[in-house]
Amino acid sequence: MRKLLTMLTAVCLAMGAAAFAEGEGNPAAEGITAENRELQLGGSSVSYPSVTGMEDGELEAQVNGQILEDLRVKEYLDRMTALISDEVHSISVRWDGAVYGDVFSGLLEAEGALKNLRRSHEWAWSSIDLRDGHEITLGELFTEEEAAREWLEAYLEETVAPALSAHLAGSAVTPLPEGFRLEPTGLTLLYPAEQLCTLKERAGAVKIAWNEIRELADWSEDGIPARIGAAEMAEWTEQSPERIREMTESGQLPGIPAAVGDRVQDWTDRMDLLNDPEEYAGGRMFELEGAAFRNVYLLSDAVSRGWEDSEVNGIRMDRGCAWGLCIGETQASVWRDALGEPEDTAVFDAEQAESYRTVPGTCDYYEFGEYRLQLQADADGVLASITLAR
Repeated sequence: MRKLLTMLTAVCLAMGAAAFAEGEGNPAAEGITAENRELQLGGSSVSYPSVTGMEDGELEAQVNGQILEDLRVKEYLDRMTALISDEVHSISVRWDGAVYGDVFSGLLEAEGALKNLRRSHEWAWSSIDLRDGHEITLGELFTEEEAAREWLEAYLEETVAPALSAHLAGSAVTPLPEGFRLEPTGLTLLYPAEQLCTLKERAGAVKIAWNEIRELADWSEDGIPARIGAAEMAEWTEQSPERIREMTESGQLPGIPAAVGDRVQDWTDRMDLLNDPEEYAGGRMFELEGAAFRNVYLLSDAVSRGWEDSEVNGIRMDRGCAWGLCIGETQASVWRDALGEPEDTAVFDAEQAESYRTVPGTCDYYEFGEYRLQLQADADGVLASITLAR
């Protein structure tokens, strides 16, 4: 049995390293993508990405070999094999990421009996330039690496650290961790659990939106942020109005995995609550653990007991950027000129703002498809939050 499992592991790795070359000549293939590969044994499972669709088969094989190494896939497959006869202990290894333009970036999240029989949680990561196959470093994202590192550490200490729970086993946001993930919406720093962890002692992560580090990023044509599509998120362009309409019609904000209509219970089970749900006028706000949900709230009904049957009626983002809508920066006049006059505009005084857990100002309502886009401006007419609701 053990010999068979070892063979299965080797086959799975070989498939990934070969980059599934049999699909290279498929005329139906549309560009380069990252596809899921998965193996299950006993109660354990390991999934990881494989890049496919590259014109250069040799480079594609090199890239996939590097992904396997970066994400420590063989290590997890071997561990899964070792636990095959254990009916109590297991591991769960899953990945998230994508090919953005000509860059692959993803993370692997591993949880369970990873090293011994004690449950633990950790990240692995990989960001690769698909032009030549080299691993992307943090310094490549910025015009001046040293200045960027200093700014990031100050940001983490001044903005992130004060919001952390006093009950965390690990709460050191600096020094900067080695791990990171790239997305068009932001840069996510991935920490070892002994440095920064969640209340459930999972390894911590902090996401920083591109508009927050706009002055530091390398926005040149060959710069990584521009090549992954970050500029379209952090800057208002001619395409912004159409992208905003499409975003609203989809019922989902970019970079946030939850969607309007999801079950609240599914997300509280998956991510855990950062704080107890907070009531606001007409409903409750759920703040979850996880980098993607920092200053993001799931909005639901105001039932007095559990939320087993509650749906996500809305998603509110108080930090970040979405197709040129940059919180803390974009003026109301910009979106009104581009999107037209809103269907309705509400004015919030201090008392009303408090009841909605927001700031005094105005809120513009736009209807696109089945969903409503709410753009909240503060008293100075600057975007304070983006809400997508049914």
